[in-house]
Amino acid sequence: MMHSMILRNKPHGFIQCLILYLLVNIIQESPWARGDASGDSHQAVRVFIFAGQSNMEGADSNKDHIQRFPPFRGLDQPQLDVPFWYCLGRENKNRSQGWTTLQPVGSLVGPELSFAAHLKPELSGSLAIIKCAAGGTHLGGDWNPDQPSGFKMYPLLLQEVREALGQLTAQGVAYRLEGLVWHQGENDMFVPEYMAGYGDHLIGFMDRLRQDLKAPQLPVFIGELCTKTIWGMDLRPRMYAISQGQKKAAAVDKHAFYVRNAHVGVEMGQPVGLHYHYGTLGQLEQGVEFAEAYLRHLGKGRKGNPSLSKWPYKEGETVRLFILAGHRNMEGEWAFVQDLESDDGARDWRRPISEVAFKYTLGGGVWQSNGWEALSPAGLYGTFGPEVSFGHVMQEALSGPMGMLKVTHSGSQIIDWTPEGSEAKDRHFYPVWIACIQEAVADLEACGHPVDLAGVFYHLGENDMSFGPYRRQAVSRLKRLMEQTRADLKAPELDWFVSQQPPTDQEALNRLNVTAELTELAAADPHLTHIKVFDLPQQDRLLIGTEGIVALGKRLAETYLQSR
Repeated sequence: MMHSMILRNKPHGFIQCLILYLLVNIIQESPWARGDASGDSHQAVRVFIFAGQSNMEGADSNKDHIQRFPPFRGLDQPQLDVPFWYCLGRENKNRSQGWTTLQPVGSLVGPELSFAAHLKPELSGSLAIIKCAAGGTHLGGDWNPDQPSGFKMYPLLLQEVREALGQLTAQGVAYRLEGLVWHQGENDMFVPEYMAGYGDHLIGFMDRLRQDLKAPQLPVFIGELCTKTIWGMDLRPRMYAISQGQKKAAAVDKHAFYVRNAHVGVEMGQPVGLHYHYGTLGQLEQGVEFAEAYLRHLGKGRKGNPSLSKWPYKEGETVRLFILAGHRNMEGEWAFVQDLESDDGARDWRRPISEVAFKYTLGGGVWQSNGWEALSPAGLYGTFGPEVSFGHVMQEALSGPMGMLKVTHSGSQIIDWTPEGSEAKDRHFYPVWIACIQEAVADLEACGHPVDLAGVFYHLGENDMSFGPYRRQAVSRLKRLMEQTRADLKAPELDWFVSQQPPTDQEALNRLNVTAELTELAAADPHLTHIKVFDLPQQDRLLIGTEGIVALGKRLAETYLQSR
């Protein structure tokens, strides 16, 4: 019978029986619509393959943590309308034993959960997911189609996909393979020949998989390795080498797509807050990015906020432009709109301020405004930064036109913002930074407004404080950033307001007194204000939550107002 073929997990107890009953009825009526297994039916199930290593598997995630992140609440529960087949792990495989219901596997959270949830409202018909992943595996070895070694992941992947699809064919379920979602590459960094040949290996892997699955145009979505992990710092040249290989594969293969993930959340490790795994939030956010990449492939995708319907300034008026910049907390990694509360009943932080023109580039350019928008929470995944409370306070206190520009990259470190950059050339952010400011000024001037650059409000890099070599050079790199920005903007007296949260407190790191260095730099620069924000609420190691981000924006505004 179809029921036993599709679901081989035996239920135990009333609740599981109920779930099984619901799933079987859903399967009969919609997702598993019977038809020609060739996939020609308009009711064909879209089947996605997820494969890779630990950051695909879901290492260091926890389904109980999903509720901490408002946009993803509820994804700890089964998605009864999405069938799921999986084989996870290395020595001890965790298998679904047939088609089951999409949900966390044990405590693990994978990108497939948010991927499916994000796609369902956008697609007609149904989808299903086959997942095969194991941490610590190499494309050059384990996933090598010609000479698989180690855990022999390539033949395992083929076996799992063929068996899963075979069950559909046997039951007359129409399907079509819609794509391979691939996140892998970290372990190839540790074998020189694998690292050097990653691009060619990936091209060969994609070609062979399409051949073996008889899917010559199978789209492949290649996940970028997140650069805010510890490996994005201490293994920066190796991460760069893998990224170049990934980009090479996407450039030469017209059915492959490079999916930017450097901005997604990363788990905070002990003792200093750095980690090499995405954890719960990062898994869910990269799932959204993979879904968006697929939608772009279909000619769909995200729609941003609307541009200003009415220009707020009169021609000839001087616009005071405030620039906000930084990394993880300035971007708002842990601050969510759903958690915003009014300020003692006086301010509604969610309310757009149409009198303040707002332009932004977030995640290193992953998310950008539609020209000038009304100031409002505008981050990806329902996040926001200190610009919201900053803008409200400033707009109430100041007379005359003001505008705001926000430029952030939560996957960057301070070295990426320096004029020189690093050996990782594709991570060099200074050219983006300076171009954003120049374009914003040119936009306003083209509209007939002289521009007063009121100041740069920069939150000191969080990751840099937890890694000795970067912490040692943090202030000198900040100084180079300020100097070159002033030079390129021809604004030698441009004011900088640099906020600093408590530096990571660890014995070896504490020998590097970055607070004293920054205080000394501010004493020597009359246009630099050092803002110590050591008492913000909702801070956990490197990251600041919603309440703390609101407080940070208010503190920045109050400091500026007091300086006038």
